[in-house]
Amino acid sequence: MKGAVHEWAGLVARLVTGAVWLVAGALKVTSPDTSIAAVRAYELLPGSLVEPVALTLPALELVVGLALILGVLTRGAAVVSGLLFVAFIIGIVSVWSRGIEIDCGCFGGGGFDPDASAKYPWEIARDSGLLLLSAYVVLVPRTRVAVDRILFPERSHA
Repeated sequence: MKGAVHEWAGLVARLVTGAVWLVAGALKVTSPDTSIAAVRAYELLPGSLVEPVALTLPALELVVGLALILGVLTRGAAVVSGLLFVAFIIGIVSVWSRGIEIDCGCFGGGGFDPDASAKYPWEIARDSGLLLLSAYVVLVPRTRVAVDRILFPERSHA
């Protein structure tokens, strides 16, 4: 593919992934108790880390989402996005393998869900797809319609 095609595909990947992070963060940021319960339900973190992680995660999701949508520090935001998706995939695989039936809490909510096992494959597939989009943004040197183009203009190699 030519550079321009990658730039436009990178824009689409940025916008899709950024929108997911914005929605996820916005749905959680106003419900700290629910976020804490969702993180606790995974039974992965020591009790002392549950609250700080649960309270920080929505803000981080909002920042990553905005950075991706605006195209600000795009590569760094895409790296953080990818790492978050890896962590979420590991979390879902972990609860699934341990027979824990919880709502993933990805878009708010969380806690016991008797139908969770049926949803886990879809959640893993969704997060894997979003991980691939994040990786694509990391690998594309520049994307279209990005603030990065103003902040870091291309230098000619003459």
